[in-house]
Amino acid sequence: MIDAPRSARRELVRFTFVGAVGFLVDAGALMLAMHALGLGLYSGRVFSYLCAATFTWICNRRFTFAEAQSGAPVVQWLRFLGANAIGGAVNYGVYAAIVATTAVGAAWPVIGVAVGSIAGLIFNFVASKFWVFRRA
Repeated sequence: MIDAPRSARRELVRFTFVGAVGFLVDAGALMLAMHALGLGLYSGRVFSYLCAATFTWICNRRFTFAEAQSGAPVVQWLRFLGANAIGGAVNYGVYAAIVATTAVGAAWPVIGVAVGSIAGLIFNFVASKFWVFRRA
């Protein structure tokens, strides 16, 4: 039997690693979209987000939550996009709250970015573990 806390920690580490690599995919796809495909700042960002989200979904499906690959892939991918959109809102909301309500946050908005990123990561991990990649 797998130790649940250890398993969850391992999944969180993998999820975080996949997200970090996904950031690189996102940035690279944005540069590709703008410079090779001629897309603008906003349409290029939609393209790069979809590339990165698809990459991270595939990696999390195969690497982080491999035991939970049941279900229709398209439905799972759409759930992943939805969960990450909500996680993005959590990230932004925490950032906005910190910079709006604390002097330190207003002076050093990177603190808000960091705390918002952690909040978004935790939300996305929990949503992925228990909704997107839930075990049958």
